[in-house]
Amino acid sequence: MKSFLRYIVFALFLLLGIAMLLDVVYTVIYSQAKDRWKMEYVLHAPPQDYDVVILGTSRANNHFVPELFEKHGLKTFNFGMSGSHLFEDALLFQLLLEQKNSIKYVLLEADLNLSNEKRDDGTTARFLPYLHSNSTIRSHYQNEPEFPYWYYLPFYRYTAFESQIGFLELMKTLAHEPSTTLAYQGYYPLPTNKKGNMKNDYRALKLRPNRYYEQIKKRCAQHHIQLITVTTPVCENVKGMDYFQKVKSLYPEIYNCEDFVQDDRYFSSCGHLNDAGARLFTQKIINEFFPKK
Repeated sequence: MKSFLRYIVFALFLLLGIAMLLDVVYTVIYSQAKDRWKMEYVLHAPPQDYDVVILGTSRANNHFVPELFEKHGLKTFNFGMSGSHLFEDALLFQLLLEQKNSIKYVLLEADLNLSNEKRDDGTTARFLPYLHSNSTIRSHYQNEPEFPYWYYLPFYRYTAFESQIGFLELMKTLAHEPSTTLAYQGYYPLPTNKKGNMKNDYRALKLRPNRYYEQIKKRCAQHHIQLITVTTPVCENVKGMDYFQKVKSLYPEIYNCEDFVQDDRYFSSCGHLNDAGARLFTQKIINEFFPKK
């Protein structure tokens, strides 16, 4: 019996040692990555002088074309993250500031994402390798129920988010395989010849003051950055379009731009413009908010 117990204790210590070693290896590899994801780019790229920084969800990532801003003489990068919420956008913005980037304008997409303050699992995974090394990231996640497991259990966060930061992603990172998220200055174009779901229902969305939007506003004011917050287009077949009026009532400073593009041929799905629609929308945004002097 004693030998069996010794075997169990030895096996547990061995597993713990392996988990600790794997945790260190994964963390070291990810901590040096800069070719694949936007938050890594923010942490590892040298400070930049941006005229326009774009923040938001996929509705920013797929809707704003930095190339057109650049043609207008505005150095721009699209830091919109597909799947993200304002929870992650506020964190990414804080990291941009801490990395000493100079920013004149923040163009923020805030519409459907105002209806929740939750974190997004997929986007969260990209930040977790830095949980021990970056106090800002650690502080942002410390009130999440899973935080003690991510922080104290070796290798747990890598197994819990295997599809995002597991072995396959580790190999791609180790090989410096670029991802599409950093191409085109962060803009991800959607095809014009494919259609997803072309109807949506926003009637169930509950709008309330959003603390992460408030954080972004506060940091812009503190750093003398001009914040331009907009809603973005949706297709014709939407129920609950009064949601956008509620946004305007709650936050009068947000510009209603959901009707800047109305023809469904410019949409890849009901909530996302295709590349042609994104270029049309971006040009209208530039003409509206960045007129040439």
